Amino acid sequence: MKLAVWTVTRGAGLNGVEIKNKIEGIDVFTLSKFKIDNSIQMENFTEELNEAFNKYDGHIFIMATGIVIRKIASLIKSKDVDPAVVVIDEGMNFVISLLSGHLGGANDLTQNLHEIFGLVPIITTSSDVTGKIAVDTLSQKLKCNLKSLEAAKKVTSLIVDGKNVELSLPKNICNENPEGVMVISNKENLEVVHLYPENLVIGIGSRRGIEKEKVYEFLIETLEKHNLSLKSIKHFATVDLKADEKGIVETAKELGKELKIVSREEILTVEDMFHGSEFVKKEIGVKAVSEPCAYLTSSKDGKFIEIKAKKDGMTISIYEERFIYEKR
Repeated sequence: MKLAVWTVTRGAGLNGVEIKNKIEGIDVFTLSKFKIDNSIQMENFTEELNEAFNKYDGHIFIMATGIVIRKIASLIKSKDVDPAVVVIDEGMNFVISLLSGHLGGANDLTQNLHEIFGLVPIITTSSDVTGKIAVDTLSQKLKCNLKSLEAAKKVTSLIVDGKNVELSLPKNICNENPEGVMVISNKENLEVVHLYPENLVIGIGSRRGIEKEKVYEFLIETLEKHNLSLKSIKHFATVDLKADEKGIVETAKELGKELKIVSREEILTVEDMFHGSEFVKKEIGVKAVSEPCAYLTSSKDGKFIEIKAKKDGMTISIYEERFIYEKR
């Protein structure tokens, strides 16, 4: 989790550096007039925050809550994209989970700061206060994506209200994904929420110069052929020769997914597991790209749903990792 600590007083700045010394991967912002070492010194707090707000997974503000609310009001968008925001008083007494408690991870961050620094944690989300689990929190625990925030909100409200809500998992969930669900209930209106596991690894290759629109269209066609969702893509993978291939790079970027690069040396260790082309081998040194790239960057605990789809100089392989629900 990439974190930023924001301060506007000397005391808060020194507290921020103390936090940085105990938690890795934190940037501390202080006003340049205080000349605080081991921090990013800024001239204008508002301008710096506006520029950096969406570049971090979470923000820790050491200042008054009112200031924070006013500063972030124009920056926040939706609970599924906003970063975590927590507030600590300059006296280092309390830590408040202010924004994106569940999906953004502010509640977990608040608990972590409580455990490390002995701060009193203040968490106000109903499900946490009542000892119940929210659907968006559950989706995180299951490493799934939500189909609808509105549906998740409705089902969570039932949980908080003490209503019976069933989590239906088929007995063979670790091996198969259901194509349909049957729910037995005497309720006329039934709230249902769909969770998408991120367990599809997309191996991809293409000849030079194919634009993003064609790559994206082919990806959609291949997923639809198997009734698979974009929301379940874990990451893309391609060979080192295609690390800068614009169509592939831009498709992964548009979907907000990592593009993992696999060296030809790695592919050579497993290429005999897959059918390939001697022509491709002569051209780039390996006889297959999409299948070994998908396999090598996966958990290797699963199966191929699509071995190798081909179209207009493009290839796509889909490896489905086994979905495992671990109770915590």
